[in-house]
Amino acid sequence: MKKYAESIKSLTPIQFAVTQKNATERPFENEYYNEVRDGIYIDIVSKKVLFTSNEKFDAHCGWPSFTKPVKDNQIVERKDYSNFMLRTEVRSTESNSHLGHVFNDGPNGNLRYCINSASLAFVPKEEMKAKGYKEYMNLFKKWQSKDCYFFMVKCCLFLFIRKF
Repeated sequence: MKKYAESIKSLTPIQFAVTQKNATERPFENEYYNEVRDGIYIDIVSKKVLFTSNEKFDAHCGWPSFTKPVKDNQIVERKDYSNFMLRTEVRSTESNSHLGHVFNDGPNGNLRYCINSASLAFVPKEEMKAKGYKEYMNLFKKWQSKDCYFFMVKCCLFLFIRKF
């Protein structure tokens, strides 16, 4: 796309192969598979917000997995008949970049968006305002924060131990 020519030119070889040539990066050897911080995942080309850490889970498949996108209209699904199988490909609506695939085997009956790290950039919650994503801060309520959750667990354990 002409609109994103500069952004596409700046991609690494693996980012270009994944987003522009529909390649797949190696499982378990990618940037965001083990990412656990709160934040948003954006399209590496268009910089549009696609997913948040709130929906990320470990599917044990080797790629970042999410139960849903932030906005349904930021992604488009297409039938994919490559590699002698039928799958549903996920692409970025804005940049038409290949992101990965979606499957119906997510947790609690949800979908599993299996996404290539190479198609994403991660913006930690602490950097979202500075990088122009302030409007998405409301997706991270204090009680939803992983840090807050662990703090509450520690407090409960402390009170429990103190009681005895």
